[in-house]
Amino acid sequence: MVSGWPEPVERVAAFLREAGAEARLEELPTETATAEAAAEAAGCTLEQIVKTLVLLCDGRPVVALVPGDRRGDPAKVARAAGAARARVARPQEVVAATGFEPGAVAPFPLPRVERVLVEPSLLSHPVVWVGAGSPRHLAVLAPAELVRLARAEPVDVVQEPAYHSQPGPETKER
Repeated sequence: MVSGWPEPVERVAAFLREAGAEARLEELPTETATAEAAAEAAGCTLEQIVKTLVLLCDGRPVVALVPGDRRGDPAKVARAAGAARARVARPQEVVAATGFEPGAVAPFPLPRVERVLVEPSLLSHPVVWVGAGSPRHLAVLAPAELVRLARAEPVDVVQEPAYHSQPGPETKER
């Protein structure tokens, strides 16, 4: 394994090794502060970027995995989690729940998160890209492998309609 990676990235890499995962962890040349930046750096479509959203559902952390071109729907997440309400976690709550900084949350390992929900539309891609512990690291894997590793339940967790539905002039064919 590559040495010198930040501790959170090494934690993701160790989890992938121990799980026998079919995944590739990559260090990108630029930070990926937005889904658009991640798609550009990874050379994939926005729909293949997985945003790992942390919500508190009646005080319990729940993770929602949503495509880069969509917004999570807290009401849908609350319903799926059997909670009266859900809200987006504050930065310190994200760290407490996941062990990762906001903007670098990986969908695994998450020992303090009981439920992980995945938007079913992510399952239609050959591969998806997920955060891997730092703003410069992503992992690429098949959606079925993501579901297995994250112990994710496919549930509709996005707002309608897509807010990035039309490609802009900066979108490149790859």
